[in-house]
Amino acid sequence: MSSASLSERRVEPLTSAESRVGAEAGALPAIPAKRYFTIGEVSELCGVKPHVLRYWEQEFTQLRPMKRRGNRRYYQHHEVLLVRRIRELLYEQGFTISGARNRLGEGTAAVARRREAPQERAVGVTSLPEIVHLSCVGDLREELNRLLVLLEP
Repeated sequence: MSSASLSERRVEPLTSAESRVGAEAGALPAIPAKRYFTIGEVSELCGVKPHVLRYWEQEFTQLRPMKRRGNRRYYQHHEVLLVRRIRELLYEQGFTISGARNRLGEGTAAVARRREAPQERAVGVTSLPEIVHLSCVGDLREELNRLLVLLEP
């Protein structure tokens, strides 16, 4: 078995009871309209314990919360969405850490390709998974401006 196939190996998804680490049955709570979230708040919003979030920061380079005095972590909205995506890949779809890292890398590679050659993109609306992978509000604003240009008569 090659190392590439090992990193893409999927494990059996957890049962619903096992995947609810800290979350109530059903959907995760809505993300409030705040600028920053503490690790405890992100833990509750994403159904993941704080020590797991700290571990994921080491494993996923895209997850970089801001650190302030006393090394306190402050997550922004896009990072909360990223944590939810990582949780979905690991707990619900059964990916390994390495497989989830590769899957997330595919999304960031698509965003990078769009930035390099925006004029070569097909005319159309960006799908929701691509929007979730945008890492900041500025990227989203640029995408909306491009759509406005396409829709103008």
